Amino acid sequence: MSIEPSLQAILKGAGTVSEQSIPVIRDQSAEISAARWRSLGRAGVIVAVHLAVLLLWQWAVDWFAIPAFILPSPVATLATLGSDQYAWGSNTLVTAAEIFGGYGLAVFIGVALALLFSWSRWLTLIFLPLFVTLNMIPKVALGPLFIVWFSYGIVPNILIAFSICFFPILLTTARGLGEVDPDLLDLVRSLKGTRWQLFRKIQLPGALPYVFSGMKVGAILAVAGAVVGEFIASERGLGYLMIQVQSSLDTPAMLMAVILLTLLGILLYGLVLLLERLVIVRDVRVQ
Repeated sequence: MSIEPSLQAILKGAGTVSEQSIPVIRDQSAEISAARWRSLGRAGVIVAVHLAVLLLWQWAVDWFAIPAFILPSPVATLATLGSDQYAWGSNTLVTAAEIFGGYGLAVFIGVALALLFSWSRWLTLIFLPLFVTLNMIPKVALGPLFIVWFSYGIVPNILIAFSICFFPILLTTARGLGEVDPDLLDLVRSLKGTRWQLFRKIQLPGALPYVFSGMKVGAILAVAGAVVGEFIASERGLGYLMIQVQSSLDTPAMLMAVILLTLLGILLYGLVLLLERLVIVRDVRVQ
């Protein structure tokens, strides 16, 4: 039995609308394909630029005979990964736990408080200025206090990372929730919409760009917060390792720690970008 007559019968039975929709589908497929090629092109440019920087770095070290304790070559830096004395795996995992722990706590509490502020003007009037004042405190100064209160370990570093990336998330989310049209909110309330429906259908979709804007800023700051905590006082982590090898001028190890910290930051930032794309695209499709 031939498939083509059946297909023609289906299209014929579907009417003129289905026949007209075929070019539209083809145009959409072409646009998706072109967008994918553009994305691959941008990724290729990014990779090429990074490789060019590495090659230039290697060439400069070799050409100018720069001592390794001043600027090691990329090859010498990567060679430190083969040494067991640095415990790269465990130290990287500790720092990653501090970064992701502090960041996750900041996102959860920041978004929750911003939601409460959007529901109550009194809470906003009382507590938001207080949080702005607390944001003025130098976060490095909190390190010794956290150590006194929570002793050494991973907890003080998580709290320092939290304190640094919490405020951008809170303030941008609160602003996004406050940008909703008041007339639209009154309309939903007049239709007996629940507070959850008001948040889910009106406030959240409008605030998502602000939320992710704060999350992206917080992702960058979380790495700095964890490292600051390890610099002040820590027994493990990449920041702790950098302090230990600094006295022996082990610059390749210090530089490798910086590279690993950068990769952790890129990973966190990339996850936020991926979540943003998934959530916002899904929300647009639902609407």
